[in-house]
Amino acid sequence: MSVEHYYTVNVHWDKERQGKLTATELNTEIEVATPPQFPKGIDGVWSPEHLFTAAINSCLMTTFLAIAEKSKLAFIHFSSKAIGKLEIVDGKYMMSEVTLHPIVTIEDETHRELAEKVLHKSEQNCLIANSVKSTILFHPEVRVGLNLTM
Repeated sequence: MSVEHYYTVNVHWDKERQGKLTATELNTEIEVATPPQFPKGIDGVWSPEHLFTAAINSCLMTTFLAIAEKSKLAFIHFSSKAIGKLEIVDGKYMMSEVTLHPIVTIEDETHRELAEKVLHKSEQNCLIANSVKSTILFHPEVRVGLNLTM
């Protein structure tokens, strides 16, 4: 049985090096621009490089949430920092690497092994990470208690 889903995203140029992303089924639009590291780039606006990194990081979270629920993992906090690396490879710019630093906080040390298992399973099953040719580096952390800061 084949499963197919389609996600249509439109981009419309606005001015200079800036435009807007929209999707028919979504109520919000996202301003996008050339990042400030490039000529005429715009500071303070989401770039394709940010969105690429965000897609992998947010997919990790949603995959974690689904697997944690199915595994009955009781956790009190999840957060993740992602760092996308842009470099020239074989004469072309590419997002060559994304490093993920997820942190899961659990109430009880007895759940550590399950939390670690769920994190690793989430990384292995993240469909966006599995869809790109960039190297994905994974540095998970499990914390016990109420410390919720990154």
